[in-house]
Formats: sequence, C-alpha cells, structure tokens
Amino acid sequence: MVRPSIFLYDTTLRDGAQREDISLSVEDKLTIAHRLAGFGMHYIECGWPGSNPKDADFYARANRMKLPVKLAAFGRTRRPHSRCEDDTNLGALIDAATPVVTVVGKSWDYHATHVLKTTLEENLAMIGDSMACLKGQGREVIFDAEHFYDGYLANPEYALATLKAAHEAGADWLVLCETNGGRLPWEVEAITREVSARLPGAKLGMHCHNDSGCAVANSLAGVRAGATMIQGTINGYGERVGNADLVTILPNLQLKMGFEVLPAESLGDLTRLSRFVAEVANLKHDDHQPYTGHSAFAHKGGIHVAAILKSPDTYQHIDPELVGNEMRSVTSELSGRGNIVLQARRLGLDLDNEQAQRVLGHIKHLEHEGFTFEAAEASVELMFHRLNPAYARPFELLDYFVITERRHGRGLLAEATVKVKVGDEVKFTAAEGNGPVNALATALQIALVDAYPVLRTLRLTDYKVRILAGTTGTAANTRVLIDFQSGEESWTTVGANTNIIDASWRALSDSMEYALIRLGRQP
Repeated sequence: MVRPSIFLYDTTLRDGAQREDISLSVEDKLTIAHRLAGFGMHYIECGWPGSNPKDADFYARANRMKLPVKLAAFGRTRRPHSRCEDDTNLGALIDAATPVVTVVGKSWDYHATHVLKTTLEENLAMIGDSMACLKGQGREVIFDAEHFYDGYLANPEYALATLKAAHEAGADWLVLCETNGGRLPWEVEAITREVSARLPGAKLGMHCHNDSGCAVANSLAGVRAGATMIQGTINGYGERVGNADLVTILPNLQLKMGFEVLPAESLGDLTRLSRFVAEVANLKHDDHQPYTGHSAFAHKGGIHVAAILKSPDTYQHIDPELVGNEMRSVTSELSGRGNIVLQARRLGLDLDNEQAQRVLGHIKHLEHEGFTFEAAEASVELMFHRLNPAYARPFELLDYFVITERRHGRGLLAEATVKVKVGDEVKFTAAEGNGPVNALATALQIALVDAYPVLRTLRLTDYKVRILAGTTGTAANTRVLIDFQSGEESWTTVGANTNIIDASWRALSDSMEYALIRLGRQP
C-alpha cells in the first residue's frame, strides 16, 4: 500500500515565538525561515500580520526573498456581526501577500458563546464568510479549528458543523487543534478517525500542544487516523510547555511509520537544524532532546557500552547518523573499559586494554576526589594523549601566585603571576583581572601566546563552581568546570580541590593544553 504524503507545517516563528523566554527580531525570523526552507519544510507560518508592525515588516521582506516554501500568514475569522471587507485582520492577511493563509476559528460551543460572546449560528457564518473571502483572493486557505477535541467531547455535532462550514466555503485544509494539550492519544485517534469518516475527501491536519506531554504522540495518533498535515515547531517551542515537536515527529514518521516525508539528506540535517534554531532563539539546546540532543545517543553504563561495542543496535533505537547525530560514550565512575575504548575510537585513537584500564582507574580515582568527566570530555581526551610516549606536554607550570585585596580608594583588586616553562624557556608574567580566576587565566594566556599564537583566539565562555560537601563549610571540596571557545570549536575541562584557585588552575591549564591539540600547536 502506498502511504499518503505527510506535510510538515512549521509554526516556530508564530506559535513557537509565544514561548515565555523567546523574542525573535525580524532578522532572526528571516534567518530561521531561510534555514527551514533550505531544510525542505513544506509550510512556514511566520506570524500574525495584523497584530504588530514587526510581523508586517517580516512578510514584506520575506516575500522579496522568494523562498522555495509555502509561507503562511496567520489570523482569525472576521469579527461577529461585521463584514469581511471591513475587517482589518482579514485585510492584513490579504496584504501579507502570502500564497497561504491560516485562519483560526472557534469549534467549541463554549468558546463561541463565552469568549466571542456571539451565537452559535453567527460563529458558523464567521467561519464560512472568512474562508470564502480568502479563497476569493486566490489563496490556499487553512482552517485551524481551535479547541476542536474539547469542543467535540462537549458537543460533537457543533464541532463538526464548524469544520463543515469551513470545508463548504472552500477551505483547503481542516486542522484539528488540541489547543489545551490535555487530551490523550487514544482519544485523539478515535475522534480524528470519526471526523475522517464524517467528512470524506476533506484534508485533515493536526495542531497539538504538550501540556500533558502527549503532543508528539497525539500528532502521530492523528496521522494513524487519517490526518496528512502536522503543525508543530522546531524543538517543541511554544506557549506554556510547548507545541508538538517537529524534530521528534519527522524521524518518527519517516523511520518508524514508513512515510517518505522529506529526502534522506534532509533528515540527516535534522540535528544541525535543531541546534541552529536554538542558537538563533538564544536558548541552550536541550542535551536530552530526542534524536538531536547531545545525550540522545550517549552511553554511560559499562554494561551498555560493552554491548554496543559488539553491536550498536543493542542499546540504540536507530543509527544516529540518520538524523545527523553521533554515538558517544560518557565517562564516569560507572564506566567500564568499553566506555574508554569507545570514546578513544571516536577521537581517532586506539587504546590497548592495559591503557584503557589505566585511564579508567585514574578517572575513578579522580571522581572519588570530586572530579566529574561527563561534561568535561576535553579532560578525558587529554588523558588519552598523555598515554602516548611520543606526546610532549606543550608547557609546564612552575609557580603561580594570586592575590585579591580591597584597597581604599581603589576598590577590589585581583592580580596573578604565573611562571611556566615552554620548551627550554621560562616565562614569567603577571596580569590583573576582575577576579582571581580571571587574572590567573589572563596571566597564563599572556605567558603562552608568544610561543602559541593560536591561543589569542581563545575565549572563556562559562565558569561553573559546585561545592561537593556542604557540611564541611569553607573547607569543602570544590569542583570547577570551565568552558572555552575558539571560533566554532568549544570544550570543557574540570578541576577539583579544597582550594578553589587550584581547582580552577587545573581546569584552566588543561583547557590551554587541549586547545593546542584541538587547534594545532605549531609555534
């Protein structure tokens, strides 16, 4: 049996932007729209042109870009007891000049009478008139039946009547919206199947929210029942707890349910797309995002890793390369020798059993002292390189001295001096900073850049401190994680000690040494 085509309708730029901590500029929206179009998205809904100048500006500029995708403008039906030609919202949808318009209307009788404050008959007229008006402009028209599933459970015949009003007026798509996010997959599938039976020939879509954690499952249940469009957002961004996540839905459709939604090369670009949108939205990408998260194919338990070294599918539901991700081994006190071997292989290094056991023993000893290597893979990679008899450490710490004082009239002062040996030369430098660790990092970098100019590109991006045993007060063991970046390269190193400065020094010096491996250590 030939599977029907499934169309993906992305509303990251409209519904996704309603997430509490997202604010997208016009440039942000244009950048994301361009990326989504290149990915192969079928529809992109970009905003509500009648609601704010930013979205009106976006549509004017987006239309000039001539993206290879169907852009959709979003709005509502005409107001109660008014004419379409006098409705400013419908006028803004027409002026947006997109090939597609999406109109939201009430399908729950409770909302028609209590929110719109109108009659059920007038609500049906509003839906039909709006669809006919926009179809008369030659547009592809999508009707979003808001609160459809709650409305169907309350008054099934009226909810169906709203769909019929839109369908008979020429709507190309009828999208069933699970707006409150509270329905469960078996309810959604049964209701969608009934709608499909009652409206033969109508093209149905799904728009689900994730308030009960079921947005992806509900979307897939709708497809099982006959829907052929899924509306959602990248990474599930959206109002309250979010919308249906297209990043999860797409591979489920294509790899699990057998639909050919997009070409395989687009699916292979999924991880990059997911992380790109997070970056533009100025959000940390969720490490535990299904399919595309940094931890989606990360293996920590020794038994798991021992198995996947023999056969990766023993603890992986797909090949991560299909979605552009990669398998990783997480190193910790729970690791076995296989974790070390797998992580070394990923870095292009071959360790024998004795070397792997030596690294593992060292890691377990350090983790007992307070180190953690799950988030500090650069520190682990350094251990691998140091096992190589041919590896020469690029510098050697001889001394450091750090002072912090508050002086009258001058305020707080932090100063560090560092003495390091680079080859046969001893470097002695000093630097001030806005704190002792900043001063130490600056002094170390100054001491090394003449010999290793590539270190000028380094930028410290994050510094995390955790007290490991709060019951011992100021004598507690302290763990420090430091993130560095150079261009698009980034890495994390770790240090631990009862002295926070020494813990920081360990992480700082490891980061500098790792940078010379990662970026090239030519003097």
